[in-house]
This record gives sequence, C-alpha cells and structure tokens, in this order.
Amino acid sequence: MTQEPQDSISKLLRRHQQEHVLRWWPGLNADQRATLASQLAEIELSQIDSLWANSSASATVDESPAQKALRAVPPAQLVRARVDNDRDRDAWARARQTGKALLREGRVGVILVAGGEGTRLGFPRPKGEYPIGAVSGKSLFQVLAEQVLAHSKRAGAPIPYYVMTSQATHDAAVSFFAAHGHFGLAADDVHFFRQGNMPAVDRNSGRLLLSAKHALALSPDGHGGLLQALERAHLLEDMRRRGIDLLFYHQIDNPLARVCDPAFLGFHVERDSEVSTKVVAKLNSEEKMGVLVDVDGKTQIIEYSDLPAEIAARRNAQEELLHWAGSTAMHIFNRTFLERLSTQQTGLPFHRAVKKVSFIDDAGQLVEPTVENAIKYERFVFDVLPLAERSLVVEARREDEFCPLKNKSGDFSPEHVRDSMSRQYAGWLRAAGIEVPDGLPVEISPRYALDAEELANKIDRAHNFAGPIYLEQ
Repeated sequence: MTQEPQDSISKLLRRHQQEHVLRWWPGLNADQRATLASQLAEIELSQIDSLWANSSASATVDESPAQKALRAVPPAQLVRARVDNDRDRDAWARARQTGKALLREGRVGVILVAGGEGTRLGFPRPKGEYPIGAVSGKSLFQVLAEQVLAHSKRAGAPIPYYVMTSQATHDAAVSFFAAHGHFGLAADDVHFFRQGNMPAVDRNSGRLLLSAKHALALSPDGHGGLLQALERAHLLEDMRRRGIDLLFYHQIDNPLARVCDPAFLGFHVERDSEVSTKVVAKLNSEEKMGVLVDVDGKTQIIEYSDLPAEIAARRNAQEELLHWAGSTAMHIFNRTFLERLSTQQTGLPFHRAVKKVSFIDDAGQLVEPTVENAIKYERFVFDVLPLAERSLVVEARREDEFCPLKNKSGDFSPEHVRDSMSRQYAGWLRAAGIEVPDGLPVEISPRYALDAEELANKIDRAHNFAGPIYLEQ
C-alpha cells in the first residue's frame, strides 16, 4: 500500500460501513499502515455484521442457555470418583492399564491452552511463566510440561505437545521454552500455534474500535478458536501422520491437572467416547463453574453466568446438589472427531460479552471508558460437546486435581495454589509411611514420581524431613 490504501480494502470497508478505521491513514508511517492492513486482512467483516445483527435487541435468537437449563438433568454417561470397594478399584485399575497401553502405543498427544497473560496476578508476562513451584519456583509451563516428559519416558514413546498461544503470548512462550531446553522434551515434539483474534465493536453502533490510530482493538477469539487454529497450522495433519488418536486438552492455569491421566484415557476408550470431560463436585451452588448436564440427551456445559440461581440451587431426593458436576476444563478429544468438525466446517457459536474497551475517539484521543462500551466475541471449546455422538463425564477429587491460579490474593491465589500442591505431595509421602510436619512446603517433580503409588515404590523410608521438601530425579 502507498499513500492510499488498496482499493479492495477501502471498498470492502465502505460496503460494511466501517470506513472510519482509515481516518488516520494519511498520517501513518509504512510500518503502521502495514500493521493496520494486516489486521484488516485477517478479519471477516461479513461475520462481524452477522454477529452484530444477531446481538442487537431486535434480533431473533435461538433458545438461550438459561432456557435450556430448565430441562437440564445430571449427565447419564458418568464415572464417579473411585470409592473404596472391590468393584470400583477393579474398574479404575482396568482403565488405568488401558490408558498406559495407549501411551505405550504412542497414540496420545497433549493440547495446552496458554494464551493468557498474568495481568490479574500483577505479573507482566504470559501466565505460563508464573513461578508456582512451592519449593523450586518452577513455572506453570515447567510443572505441566514435565508431566508430559515423565509419561513419555515411562511409556517409551514420544507424546507431542501442541501449545496454543495468543498474539500476546506467542513469541514469549516460544522463547521461554527454548531458553529452558523445552523442559526436556524433544524440540520436534513441541508445536506452538496461535489462536485467532476478534475485533471489539462499539456497543451502540457496531463500529470497529481502534486501540491506536493504526490498530484495531483486538482480543483472542477464545479457546473455542482451537479448531480453526489447528487447521491453520496444519496440526491435525501432523497428528494423523504421527498416529495420534487421542488429545488430552487442558489449560495453563491448573498445575494440579493430571496431564495424560491413564485412567481418564482408559475410561474414554472403554466407553467409546468421542469427547470426555473431567469434573469436580462444586463447593456450593454459587461457585462460579460451568456445570456438566444433559439436555435432551446431549451432554453439554452450561456456564455459571447462564444458569439461573434457582436452577443451580436445585437438589435431589437425597438433598444433594442436582447440578454438582463442575467443569475442570480438562477434556479428551478423539482426533477423528476434531477432523470431522473441521471437514464439515462446523463453526462453534460466538458468545458476546459487554466489556470496557479503551479506544481512539473521533478526535484521535485515547478514551478510557468508565462504563461498558464495547462488545467482544469469543468461542468456547466446550461447545463441541453436544456435537459428539458419544460423550463421557469422569469425576475427579478436587483436592487431587483442581486448583487453578486465578487471582492475586484469596481463593485461587498463588498462596492457595502452592498450599494445595504441598498438601497433595505431603499426602503422597504420608501414604508411603513418611512423617511430614503440617504446613511444610513440599514439592515432588513428575520426573521423580507422577502419583502416590510411584512415590511409594521408590522413596527411601529412612528419610527424616525437617525443612522444605523437594524431590526430583
């Protein structure tokens, strides 16, 4: 582009009544023009038009999640957390052996969603770099990647690691992995790919907002952008070439996640599921978690914000919470299921959120709004669940597998997460007959042990720990 933008883009913007984004074009330098032109080339203005039309007050919308919630019942295809009886122990043991066989056969890959920044934690880096190890100070990236490495070594087969980043975290994540030797994983087995972006629009007019005179106000398109991101990076082809049939999906913020959990993998295959989801029991009806339910015979997640309070509070005949199954954002997807959705061009729906978004006004000044002024659109990966022919829900114990890092203080803060990790590891040691003083920081690297059983088989019971405990291979 020279002094004037290319005619094709100018005409396209005029056709969609978005030509205001070129207002400052004459005063932009070459790099700034290239930035704006690149951003405009990557968005679909017809899609923005459609989303805006469907979100307007006069639009006719499909049945809302709140309306669906009226018909919601607990999921029928469900494996409850293991209890102490022979039948349950045998079922979990079989599933675990099945999962280990899948790992040995090299049929499992991992998808890590790592597009978030550490802003809410006061951390000016990608959240994956946050130091969460209670003793070592290891990052979230390392705590989780070392599980993949440990499973790969024990199985004797590579486990490819597909790391979905965002525009804000991509370069930093790639550099961080490289600087740490990919945490022991082969560089050829670690693939980084970016999720897409969506522009924010003015809440009242639907006009694209500018974050600078040469840049649109963009934000990631949500973890539901996974399908398109995998397709753009040709990674479904890579999975097929490698013989990867199953993808363990999880998010960066939960260091207690049992990555590649063999029992979870085993149940998924034994029940012939296309999509499986791990859940934990909600603490109460008000807890802000999406819940797994069946609606009209289809398993799906209803977000807490879409679940009316009176429905969330419903109880069964035993006075137990009816909608108790809180999503941990851990899934297993069949590769063939993702391929089918990609081939059929089955786009996941966009969800709208009304937010405060800084923008450049008509005078060229940056405005920091005091009220919600914009609409952001994003997709949620769990919207694939009702598209599956067969789904499964597997319950985990919260104390074992779920404590995401969300807040700077209070619940799900760094202190809360580190304490939860220490309590889990201390429990493993006590189960092995090792005395551990209460409140002692404890950390066990996946390189040393992946679970309590493995720890018990290798720990020296003569250990006498008095200070912080750190065990690594």
